[in-house]
Amino acid sequence: YSLKNMNRKQRIDKLLSKKFNNFLLEIIDNSNLHIGHNNFDGKKETHIKVILTNKNNDSLNRLNIHRMINNLLEDEFKNGLHSLEIKIN
Repeated sequence: YSLKNMNRKQRIDKLLSKKFNNFLLEIIDNSNLHIGHNNFDGKKETHIKVILTNKNNDSLNRLNIHRMINNLLEDEFKNGLHSLEIKIN
């Protein structure tokens, strides 16, 4: 099904799952923590936390992973994603 029919968390999960299949993924919407900041209502999935847990204990290039994620989510940033926190375990 189309990415257009998904909410932001679902789209991010789908995009990252394809690229990072050797990781467990957790996508968390932290938008509600920012209610009131700059008249923000906390309802539009603008603050997302991504947690990647390496399933294989391979050595990681964390900077490259951050770059890949930011590139994959470029359209989300253009369409309202304001903050992305990335944690790699």
